[in-house]
Amino acid sequence: MDARPKTIYLPDTMVTWPWPRTINPHYKDVKAEVDASFRDFKALSPKSQEAFDKCDFALLTALLYPKAPREHLRIACDLMNLFFIYDEYTDFKNDALTKEMADIVFDALHNPHKKRPEDECILGEIARQFWARAIQSASLSSQRHFLETFPAYLYAVVAEALDRGQDHRRSLDDYLKLRRKTVGVIPSFPILEMGIDLPDEVLYDPVIMDLAECITDLVLIDNDMISYNKEQAVGNEAHNIISTIMFDLGLDVGGAMAWAAHYHTEVQKRFIDGLVKVPSWGASVDALVKEYLDRTAMWARGNHSWSYESQRYLATMGPEIQQTRLVPLLPRPDRKFM
Repeated sequence: MDARPKTIYLPDTMVTWPWPRTINPHYKDVKAEVDASFRDFKALSPKSQEAFDKCDFALLTALLYPKAPREHLRIACDLMNLFFIYDEYTDFKNDALTKEMADIVFDALHNPHKKRPEDECILGEIARQFWARAIQSASLSSQRHFLETFPAYLYAVVAEALDRGQDHRRSLDDYLKLRRKTVGVIPSFPILEMGIDLPDEVLYDPVIMDLAECITDLVLIDNDMISYNKEQAVGNEAHNIISTIMFDLGLDVGGAMAWAAHYHTEVQKRFIDGLVKVPSWGASVDALVKEYLDRTAMWARGNHSWSYESQRYLATMGPEIQQTRLVPLLPRPDRKFM
């Protein structure tokens, strides 16, 4: 007999976050364009394509980048689709196959004008077209920062596949180190700087890097809390902060949700307190830095809003759950670990 609770209480983590939900005015036009372009790849089965459509990654992008000009929003949509298809193709694959796919994407990004082999996985062509478009309008510094950060995401997914294949459970600290890479936030930030030229001394300043880690943690906590129910229902919850807390700290699902929400609150405070510690690089650069950090804060809000507005994790119940905070617990397969 299943002794688990029938519902999960989902804490409202962003209720005091100062940055409100904002959506890019180019959302509908770009959505129509990018969705049609993505279908041309024929990368998904009809069932997976239907699931993709319900996710509305164009909405996600419009919420993450509400101030992006139209062309940069299109590039961001292509990037979100690349994240999705890479995740879709590597889910439940072993580490060797996942590494093959990571190598294909890596090569395509570094050779955007090279024709991909005809018998190659479609991931290569999707990545190539994304980056060939991006470099047409992105600042040189943003291009370099993307190529410096995206491989960490690609190969962290390989490490996740290895963990899955070995049924290896990480401690909470080790999990966070890996999840900060697999969540894909840091390589998404260069989109924010495509129209500006932020010096390396700014982006790699310890205060700026800590603020970026704060946003990364806020996003991964929200993502894992909201997606936990869906993931545990298909037996794929091992790479999730809720199951990791349960495993490492010996808490039940309610206790793990409460722990994650408390940690989320602490990270929010760390981010807001960190804003006053940002160094000065002169008036002109400081204005760019302020705008950049403001946009990273919007990223956290946008991710949270989309999680309830799309059908990615909560099916059609997102708006209702956002009000009641109660998630009906889905049945799950028999597992050694809850």
